[in-house]
Amino acid sequence: GAAYSGRLVSQVPGAARRLGGDAGGEHGRPGRAAGAAHGGDVHPRRRERPEDRGRDQEELPPEREHRERCPRGRRAAGRGPRAQGGREYHVAPSGRPSPCEPQTETQGIASLSPSGLLHRAFSVFLFNTENKLLLQQRSDAKITFPGCFTNTCCSHPLSNPSELEENDAIGVRRAAQRRLKAELGIPMEEVPPEEINYLTRIHYKAQSDSIWGEHEIDYILLVKKNVTLNPDPNEIKSYCYVTKEELEELIGKAAHGEIKITPWFQIIADTFLFKWWDNLNRLNLFVDHEKIHRM
Repeated sequence: GAAYSGRLVSQVPGAARRLGGDAGGEHGRPGRAAGAAHGGDVHPRRRERPEDRGRDQEELPPEREHRERCPRGRRAAGRGPRAQGGREYHVAPSGRPSPCEPQTETQGIASLSPSGLLHRAFSVFLFNTENKLLLQQRSDAKITFPGCFTNTCCSHPLSNPSELEENDAIGVRRAAQRRLKAELGIPMEEVPPEEINYLTRIHYKAQSDSIWGEHEIDYILLVKKNVTLNPDPNEIKSYCYVTKEELEELIGKAAHGEIKITPWFQIIADTFLFKWWDNLNRLNLFVDHEKIHRM
């Protein structure tokens, strides 16, 4: 990637695009009018292809994993979190997991309503050895916040023994390693969990459109190292490494409506990010595993 220079850089070849919309796009997403709020239309409805069936170990974006348990979503046999050795789960405001069975589920994990179900998430901020932050622009095919710029990687741990382990958030850090590989193509050996620093947690709620949104306790994870990138175009539209000044420029463009950034990234940039950035070699000063910052 190259530094952000006021335009999209490091466009991912073959990045998924929205191609117009009908009343109900793929994955139960609304059509053009509702999707336009975050820049772009929605996919036309696609039929499941025979070769898609039975791919039990396919890595899916978390939004598609969630739809396995959404009433508006398409159920795909052998796909989703159960195929990966777990299921999604929700949490209490304290952050403790609260699994729920699919037959009693009334709302998708990424769906927002006045009683939107709270769930765990993580946000990775990866810096290279030049202290530049790796950003991604979410694919236009994303269910929530399509086309928005955001931090390096954002996703959800699964409810399996490996990713539920609590000690020093090792389960969440394993989930981050998994998703860094799935989204950005970073080899797993380049980002072992012990090199992913868990700082703190935030609790926020944000709506993407009239149907979808996020309500999360978000684990903040920082990494500092050079990595190999091979982004998945279904996940990422573009990416770039930025300096602090370039990120401030990007945030300014978002404030003027020239680009869009995700709400969790905006919250973190407005509160903690630049302090962490100034102290990448002293992150221990900011470790707080007890407090959940309510945003």
